[in-house]
This record gives sequence, C-alpha cells and structure tokens, in this order.
Amino acid sequence: MKSFDGMRLENTQEALQAVVSHHLRYSLGRDWKMATIREIYWAISLAVRDRLFDRLFETEKRYQQGGVKRVYYLSMEFLMGRALGNNLCNLKLFDSFKQAMEEMGVDLEEVRECTADAALGNGGLGRLAACFLDSLATLGIPGYGYGINYEFGHFKQEFSHGYQRETSDNWLKRGNPWQIARPDEACLVPLFGRILHTHDRKGDYSPMWLDWEMVVGVPFDMPIVGYGGETVNTLRLFSAKSSEEFDVEIFNDGDYHEAVKNKISSENISKVLYPSDSFRAGRLLRLVQEYFFVACSIRDIATIFLRSYDNFDLFPSKVAIQLNDTHPALAISELMRFLVDEHALPWERAWSITERTFGYTNHTLLPEALEKWPVSLMEYVAPRHLQIIYEINRRFLEQITVRWPGDEALVRNVSIIEEGDEKQVRMSHLAMVGSHSVNGVAALHTELLKSHLLPDFYKLWPKKFNNKTNGVTPRRWLLKANPGLSDLITETIGDGWIRDLRKLKALEAYAEDAGFLEGLMAVKRANKERLATLIKRDAHVTVDPDTLFDVHAKRIHEYKRQLLKALHVAHQFLQIIDDGKYPEVPRTYIFAGKAAPGYKVAKQIIKLINNVAAVVNAHPKAREYVRVAFVPDYRVTVAEKIIPGADVSEQISTAGTEASGTGNMKFAMNGALTVGTCDGANIEIMNEVGRENIFIFGHDVEGIRALREGREYNPWDLYENDPAVKRILDAFSGDLFCPVEPGLFRWVFEHLLYGRDIYYHVADLPSYLSVQEDVDRCFLDTSTWAGHVVRNIANTGTFSSDRTILEYARDIWGVGPAL
Repeated sequence: MKSFDGMRLENTQEALQAVVSHHLRYSLGRDWKMATIREIYWAISLAVRDRLFDRLFETEKRYQQGGVKRVYYLSMEFLMGRALGNNLCNLKLFDSFKQAMEEMGVDLEEVRECTADAALGNGGLGRLAACFLDSLATLGIPGYGYGINYEFGHFKQEFSHGYQRETSDNWLKRGNPWQIARPDEACLVPLFGRILHTHDRKGDYSPMWLDWEMVVGVPFDMPIVGYGGETVNTLRLFSAKSSEEFDVEIFNDGDYHEAVKNKISSENISKVLYPSDSFRAGRLLRLVQEYFFVACSIRDIATIFLRSYDNFDLFPSKVAIQLNDTHPALAISELMRFLVDEHALPWERAWSITERTFGYTNHTLLPEALEKWPVSLMEYVAPRHLQIIYEINRRFLEQITVRWPGDEALVRNVSIIEEGDEKQVRMSHLAMVGSHSVNGVAALHTELLKSHLLPDFYKLWPKKFNNKTNGVTPRRWLLKANPGLSDLITETIGDGWIRDLRKLKALEAYAEDAGFLEGLMAVKRANKERLATLIKRDAHVTVDPDTLFDVHAKRIHEYKRQLLKALHVAHQFLQIIDDGKYPEVPRTYIFAGKAAPGYKVAKQIIKLINNVAAVVNAHPKAREYVRVAFVPDYRVTVAEKIIPGADVSEQISTAGTEASGTGNMKFAMNGALTVGTCDGANIEIMNEVGRENIFIFGHDVEGIRALREGREYNPWDLYENDPAVKRILDAFSGDLFCPVEPGLFRWVFEHLLYGRDIYYHVADLPSYLSVQEDVDRCFLDTSTWAGHVVRNIANTGTFSSDRTILEYARDIWGVGPAL
C-alpha cells in the first residue's frame, strides 16, 4: 500500500478497504468495532487525502519542470461546502468507495451527512471562488486560492418565533482531515506602529516603520482536485497566531489573563468571518483581517517566486494575482512595500511590476457597497501602507492633471482618497489604479460599470475594462448534486459534458422525445421527494412533491426582492380566502437564505415570510393549494438538495442591481425554469435558452432609470387603480399576517408607498403577478413544460466556470493548461 515517487496507490476495493482500516487503526487509534461514524469519516477522508497528495506532488513536479506562470486567486471568501463527496467525484472513485464501504457495513451517504460545511463565505462571492478553483484544477491551470482559515465560518441560522437568530459555526471544532498545517512556512505580519521620517545617505526619503506588533500567519493547505484527478492545486488559508505565547514574568506574578492578552488579541484575527462593522472595534478587526490576509499572501507568493528566480522583472511573467472584489486591494500596496522597502527597487520599476501583476474583479453595482476605509483607521492599522497609497494617488493624479488640465471634478471623482469630514480610502479605486485589468461578471454588469458606476475610469482606461461572465462548476452542481439527472444525461449523450458543458447542446434533440421526457420528469419527481423530506425535517412543513416547487433561495437583501415574492404569495392566499378562486396549479413556495446580522430590514423580511407561512399553512382552505416553507441555515449542502428539486427559479432582483448571479445558472442547469427580470446574467441565460423558455417580467434597466429620474412615477397611482395591488398592500397594513403582533408589518405599506422603496417593488408587481399566471398555464401542459426544461438544460453550456476561467486565462492572466 506504499506510494513511491512516480507510482500511485491502488484503487481496488480490497486496497480501499485496507487503507481505510489502516487509518482507523493507526492514524486514529481506534478498533473497527468501536469506531463512531465520525471516526469512520476521518478514516475514509485520510484514505482519499493520500490519493490527493500523490497527485499533488505529481502536479507540482510538472509545474516546476515546465517553469509555468502561476495564478493566485485572492478572496476573503471560499464557500467550499463539504469535501468528501466532491473529491470522490472528481477522482472518479465515488462508486468504488461506496461499494467498498458497503461491504464493510458502512453507508457512505450516512458518513457524508455527519460532516460540516466549510462555510468560509456568505454567498455568491465565496461560492464563485470555490467554482473557480475546481475549474482551474480541471483545466490543468496552475491556480491557487489564498484566504483566511476562519475558525468560525458563516453563522448558523435558526428561527425563533419567526425571527432569525444567529449561532456560531465552529466548523473546525473537531478538526479537518482535508487541511495540512504548514507552520514552517509561517509568515510574519507587522501591525500598527508608527512611521519615523528619515533620509538615507544620499538624502533620499527613507521612512522607517517602528513599534509594530508582530502577528504570525500559519498556512493551512487544502488540496483541490480537478475532474479526472490529473491536477491537484492548493487552497492556502492562513490562521493568525501570536508571535509570543505569553509573558512569563506577568504569568509568574499571578495575572494569567494579562499574560495571554496579546496572544488572544492576535488570534482573534482569524476567529470569525466578517465581524460586525457596526462598531469601531468590528471595523478595526475587519480591516486587520484584510491586511493580514494580503500580507501573508504576498509574502508567500514572493517566496515561491524567489525559489526559482532572482530577478523581480520576471515577476509579472511568472505571477498573476486576481483580486476577488475589493477586500484584497491592500495587496497592491503590500507588493509595493515589499519591492520598495525590502528589496530596494526604484518606485517606477516596482510600480510597473505591480500593475502588470494584478487584475481586479468588480462584483457590485451598488455604490454603497464599494468598500471604503477611514484614513485614520488605515493609518492606525498599516501606517506604511497608507503612505504608499498616498504616493500612488499623488503620482496618479499628476497624470490626470497632465492629460486633463483644470478638470478638478475628474480629479475628485477618480482620486483614491475621498475628501470630506472624514477622509476615506476608496478601495475600488486603489484596485483599478493598481491593476492592468478590470472586469465585470456579466455583460450587463460590465456595461453598467463603464457607463454609470465607474465612467471616469472607463474614460481613462477603456482597454482595461473587460467582461467575464460568471460560471459554475458542473462537477459540483450537476454531477454531484443531481446524480439522477447526470446519469440520464450520460446515458443519452455520453459523459463528455462533464468536462465540456457545451456538449449538453445535444440534449436539444430530445426536447420532444417522449421516452426521454418521461425519464427527465421522473428524475425531477425523485428530487422533489428528497427536497420534501428536507423541508419536513428542517422547516417542519409537510409539502406535496406533485405541487409546483417555486424557489427563492439566496442571500436576503432588499434588492434581491424576497419581499416581492412574499407579495405574490399573499396575492394567491387572498384570492383563495376572499374570492374563492382556487389555483389550477397548487404551489409550494420555498424560501432559503440568511440576512446579515446587522441588516434590520432583511431580518424583518425573514420574519414576514415566516409569518405568512404560518398563516397560509394553518388556513383550512388555502393549505390544500398553497404551502410556504422557509428552510433555515441555507448553505452549500442544503443548496445541493434544493436546486435539483426546483421547478421554478426566482431571479427577481431589480434590473440594474444584481451584478451577475450564479444561482440562476445552477437552477437552469438542473432543469428549473427561470422567472426573472432583465438583470445580471438573466439576460445571457435568456439569450442562450431562448425567450420562449424563460419567464421575463418587469422594468428593464432603462425603465428603472426612467422611474428613478422622472417625476411621473407614483406608487400610489398603482395602489389606487389596481385592485390586486391595493388588496395585497392593505393586507400588510392590517394584521392578517400578524394577528398576535398588531401593526408588525405596517412598515411594508409605508415603505413601498411613501417613496422610500428604491427597488421598485410596486412598479414591478402587476407584471410579476401576470407572469406567474403564465407559469401556471405552462405547468399544466406537462409535455410542453418538460420541453422547456430540456431546452434550458441543453443551453446552459456557456455558464460553466470552465469557460469563465479559460477567458480569464486568455485575456487577463496570460496562462494556459500545464498538462
């Protein structure tokens, strides 16, 4: 069972059983008869990890021999989910392990269920990063993720009387078999301190950073295997440790707490994902996290480079660094500090290297979401970096004034430093100035970046801007999440789609094939039964798999308009109880998603949905036709069950607010028909699957802009002239959905009608109610509906993250596969 250089471990059933037994006995010290399910999980995981590291060593040897350029993906979030099943799928060992374990009396599915998600992110940003790592490895591209090894991931969500309650998610409390600690490769990170303004012997300014505190960043490596197992890259996550364990002298004096204070403070840095920024202490910790993460990453990247090269002029030809949103933007100032301060490169040379190394991905269209940090806070955390940022800005603005003399408005608009009562560092501006590429994540998003969010920068550097529409990995989101559909597809057109999702196009020939459609709908029915079991267990609501499953699952935010979906549910409920109008298509409305702990309106929306669910599900007439379930603690593992079971995918953000979306792609790939606005990647999905195979409603971007800029729009006009709209809003003005808490939802009425609704719920409500009637009519014709489902699946090939990564590699990074 040994593995030597150039040889691989055997994968026969006997070998798999032997290595699992070996790890249980010798790695975990447990006899098989006494083993718990979690110990068996560890033994299986270690057996799989052995195989991953065999391939990782082979991969690294191949990269070194080829002198390849490496890509480093810097992200504050990596929403990885569970690793065992995904690794087995990509190694093509899932069935072998399952059968081997069955012979030993172990149910592999039961083993997988006992594990925790690696919830190191809170939504699409982190899940996209995870998809990208999968695609980089599958394509054989030397690509590495860098992030923080949070001890507590995204909070666990519970409901108490309909309100969201957050509890901690200590996903590492029982260890993680997929991580390897690398303490010998730890990075030293200076924090705080002050700048001493000095000059060198030549009289040149030479500042000294003094009185800093030192924090140690210990890397933990997680192998990332591509499909087929030929390439294994690495996700490196850093944990913060104190540079000193404790002060022995203080300890001997009897004050233990004071003795370990610095250790506790240092290690808090990697304690929790996104501390609340409602208070200064939270904002301070969040900025320290961002700085700690990029300082460790740049130090590590440079160390890898210097193992093979001694000339930093080669750096951009051997290193590409992609900033996943603005959180890692301080990496630009850190690389400059490293080159100028530690290696004495002239500023101009260091800046050329830096600019050619970095690329920046923007993920938002909301101006308020563009990250800014008070200058005073930046100076406190990283004073040398603030100096460098000011110098970057000074030189940049000099260029602007040369090209556009006298244009003070342009200078103000593009400056990295925002003037005001409290000066702020604009992190998006730093990212754009310090990168050679700026990309959006959907065609519409990129055009809006150019024309509305960042027009001055587009004016400066039109060639910097490019689009890279997001994608998702079909391995996790189809092959693993939906084995029934995957098997049907493979039986029909072969398995080439797993590596090249465009091959799904061949399914279009079966859009009217009765046998294929029957098999497709049988798979969907089985997935809905599985989802119904989850809903019963977690949401305590019994639902009928024969109803239409209408799903709105994503982070709770006003712009994503869960409230609009709730208005529709109320409309259908009122039709039943007031008009005696029973729907021809009974529906199950499924909600899932978390609200940020400090986001009060989003948390009120959760309470509202749960109240609506309680009222509807208890009504003796309505409950026969409508059920509402809010599934708590939405995460990757839950999404893998919800998405394959959905009939309808709600992608109803206000046009011009969603950068891209990736949930829309996952749902369509799994055969759910989209109800959506002309927003984000919905437009590209519509263009691919065909306008007739998707349900589009509401105002487009230009229509929303006209409402925003014009004076003729008044939501009261719709309220007074549309009986359906009036009845819905009156229901929330009254106590129908809050009988024991009178007036609880009056805010909905006031919010939507008194001019504070910047997401135009009322403006789009009539169109939304109308398109839902179209959905009902279509669903009644089973064969027609199934045909639409096939055409959606068949035309989602472009939404593979493999395609996205190949575009990044070609247009931004200048790398290719190293197979």
